[in-house]
Amino acid sequence: MRVAVVAGPEPGHVLPALALCLRLRDAGDSPVLLTGRRWLDTAAAAGVEAVELLGLDAADDDDDADAGAKLTRRAARMAVLNAPVLDGLAPQLVVADVITVCGGMAADLLGLPWAELNPHPLYRPSRGLPPLGSGLAPGTGVRGRLRDAVMRSLTARSLRLGERQRGAARVGIGLPADGPGPARRLIATLPALEVPRPDWPEEAVLVGPLHFEPTGELLRPPPGDGPLVVVAPSTAITGAAGLAELALAALIPGQTLPDGVRLAISRLSGPDLELPPWAVAGLGRQDELLTRADLLICGSGHGIVAKGLLTGTPMVLVPGGGDQWEIANRAQRQGSARLVRPLTGPALADTAAEVLGDPRFTAAAVAAGATAAEVVDPVDVCHAAVGER
Repeated sequence: MRVAVVAGPEPGHVLPALALCLRLRDAGDSPVLLTGRRWLDTAAAAGVEAVELLGLDAADDDDDADAGAKLTRRAARMAVLNAPVLDGLAPQLVVADVITVCGGMAADLLGLPWAELNPHPLYRPSRGLPPLGSGLAPGTGVRGRLRDAVMRSLTARSLRLGERQRGAARVGIGLPADGPGPARRLIATLPALEVPRPDWPEEAVLVGPLHFEPTGELLRPPPGDGPLVVVAPSTAITGAAGLAELALAALIPGQTLPDGVRLAISRLSGPDLELPPWAVAGLGRQDELLTRADLLICGSGHGIVAKGLLTGTPMVLVPGGGDQWEIANRAQRQGSARLVRPLTGPALADTAAEVLGDPRFTAAAVAAGATAAEVVDPVDVCHAAVGER
């Protein structure tokens, strides 16, 4: 089956899309990735066909301060630009990243079935949950349910505005205001990071985390046999800044942490760091590095948190913006992590020492990772979207 996978250039979205392409290719399908120019060589090196997703650069009249406009007006313009590209690729299915809305719109323009790729838990509103992003657990009892209802009512206006913006954008390119939506939603997370809801969509399927390592290089930890702490600063624009530098200043073996602790700072890029003998920094396969880690300190993007859970690694989470507060709170409630906000050196050191010293965090992380056995193969879900399986 020919499948076009559409994802913007944000690492947390394009890397899961690449991972899906590899799963499809290995199953005998023919995927092609549409994404930003910076990732085309990475895809080619992995053996995945890739072409440029047109229209990613902002136009003069775009208002990126208006998230609704960014997700709809620009998406509509990009759908028109990319529909001929998609048509030429002749896919039987389009898979569109959840924030790369143009993919679904372009599929609708071409009359193609499409699926939505969510590289994180399901973030659609629910009548049984507090608003997503609050980080709150569902309320219990009369007062808890009333709290959630009040919070949902306060966000309802923004949701209605977003629906109107999306409808107007669709009408502007010749589509009906209310489209059919995706045939399937691939929810690429661990069951342990989901929250039960009374209105789970029938088309939404848990397929487990989709990870792609953008390098084959290995980051060798410092010598020694003491606990290994991996620090992974966020790759998201909204991630907390300065985590690597603060970790080096605050996490001192024999002072704020036990003797023999070693640090490995895993990052895609960044300024040069002055490293002590007990620390290394650079680009390397995080999946391999985490198999040896005793603690992961990271921003709270879904990708790195899921990697930590899959390797049974307890975490200290430093949430930034976007969905990171939601993810951090879910992992903390599950028992595999502690979150730090506001971020200070003493708070980071104290929390790292707490998690390192308590085996219950590791046990919870192992239990969360084991829920990967409960998911469905995303390739099967893609085929089901076009009625082949």
